[in-house]
Amino acid sequence: GIIPRATQHIFQHLQSRSSQYTVNVTYLELYNEELIDLLATDDDGSGGVNARPTPLLICYDDSKKGVTVSGLEVVSVRSPEDIFQVLERSAHKRHAAETLLNKNSSRSHCIFTITVHTKEITASGEEITRAGKLNLVDLAGSENVKRSGAEGGRRKEAASINSSLLTL
Repeated sequence: GIIPRATQHIFQHLQSRSSQYTVNVTYLELYNEELIDLLATDDDGSGGVNARPTPLLICYDDSKKGVTVSGLEVVSVRSPEDIFQVLERSAHKRHAAETLLNKNSSRSHCIFTITVHTKEITASGEEITRAGKLNLVDLAGSENVKRSGAEGGRRKEAASINSSLLTL
C-alpha cells in the first residue's frame, strides 16, 4: 500500500541527511458525519480492543496551520516500524462491516497524517527549521445500496458514505 511505501521513503530521506528531525502522526476517521480519533486511548487508558473512541468536537481552519481538529492525539514515531505498530493498534477501531459485495467493507473515510519537522545548521551557522505534512486519505468505497443488501443502519451508513465526502 501507499502508507508503507511513503513511510519508508520519508525515513530513508531523513536518515540520509545530517539534520535533526521529528516525525508525528495522527489518524482521523470520518464516520456518519462525525470525526473520530483512531489513536485516542480509552477513557480508562486500557486501549481495549472493542473500544470506540468518542467523536471529536471542533474542526477549524487556521490561516497559518491550515485545517486543524481540536483534541486530535499526536503520536511521535522514530521509524516506519513505529508507524506500522500505530496503524495496527488502531485498525480495530475503524468502522467496517460485511455486505453482500464485500466481507470487510470500510464504512468510513480516514486521514492518516505524517508531519515532519527538521532543523539544519547551514555552513554560515544559520539555523533553518522546516515542516512538512503528508495527508494520506483512504476513502470508503461507494456501494449500490440495493446490490449490497444494506438494510436499516447499514442502509443509512451507505447513504452517509457519499455525503461524508462533502464534510471531508
